[in-house]
Amino acid sequence: MKITEIKTHFVDRYLFVTVHTDSGLVGYGESGAWGFLEASAGAVETFKRYLIGEDPLKIEHHWQYMYRWTHFRGAAIMGALSAIDIALWDIAGKHFDVPVYQLLGGPTRDRARVYYHVFGKTRDELVQGVISAKEKGFTAVGHLTPFTDAPRDQPASGTFVNRMGEAIETVRQYREAVGDEVDLCIEIHRRMTPAEAVVLARGIEQFHPFFYEDPTLPDNFDAMGLIADKIHIPIATGERLHTIFEFQMLLERGAVQYVRPDVCICGGISGAKKIAALAEAHYVQVVPHNPLGPVSTAACLQIAASIPNFALQEYPLGEDVPPKSEIVKQPLQREGGYLMIPTGPGIGIEMADDAAERYPYAPRQVVTRLAVDGSVVDM
Repeated sequence: MKITEIKTHFVDRYLFVTVHTDSGLVGYGESGAWGFLEASAGAVETFKRYLIGEDPLKIEHHWQYMYRWTHFRGAAIMGALSAIDIALWDIAGKHFDVPVYQLLGGPTRDRARVYYHVFGKTRDELVQGVISAKEKGFTAVGHLTPFTDAPRDQPASGTFVNRMGEAIETVRQYREAVGDEVDLCIEIHRRMTPAEAVVLARGIEQFHPFFYEDPTLPDNFDAMGLIADKIHIPIATGERLHTIFEFQMLLERGAVQYVRPDVCICGGISGAKKIAALAEAHYVQVVPHNPLGPVSTAACLQIAASIPNFALQEYPLGEDVPPKSEIVKQPLQREGGYLMIPTGPGIGIEMADDAAERYPYAPRQVVTRLAVDGSVVDM
């Protein structure tokens, strides 16, 4: 069996990749470089020059070949490598007529607990979103900010004491709204300094968040470690990291208690499986990052099914309604607060033939938030 073609598909806000073979098997992948999908598609074209004519089942060899042939890395390149890797695993599963997780050691579970995305421009909207998630059967809610989801064109302002007080009160209301029946995954979106992150964490620890996600920018692992040393809430981070080496540095510093590899940017299923093993050696659990399309979700479930230290799966808003439900031929199935692990061959999902025609590409605009003084604010 040989690779005959590799194609990129821009659909809605997503970049999918298909790898075609002379046997007729087609593998599906997705890039997680969501702000730079055009650049990631260009990297796929570069890798394509090597892959055409190769055996698609030599997955690890191809991964090493593409990763190590040049000294350059980054989100766009790793998004492309990840998409190809997922597609190759999909082909392997279809070739052997088994789900990918059977090739990774077999299933450790038959369903994956998920957390639902909650958004809101006001505290009342956010609190109602938490209540609504509980009513839908979810036992965990995430993407849950204590600061509200203010639009990026609205200048940021406010005193430190006011921001901290309001944020702590918001988390208190989340907990009051659902009691102890729902886990709260608090999302900071990298918007605080380490000092601010410590103050807020100490203020909300009484409400027992499941985790405290990305309290500060992820670029400096020592800064994340400093926060972890001073708080009593588990930190979740890793969605912006590309390699097993970065995750190892985080883990060695005790800077993370829930790793958040993005299967579409950390090296695909191959990379995510290795990151999970590193985490297992540190008694750390895995919460796969997944703000993307249904191919990403399906790939994440293969990881969830095949590792012992899976904790929770991010479940993107609207997975079971258009356009996401119509991008694929058969949507993944949810039962209450769980996604069922697909049992079909490969990653268990395929794109609809007319997905790109029905949902044209909608590139993200380059817009970031500013403070009232005109300076850039992290979000």
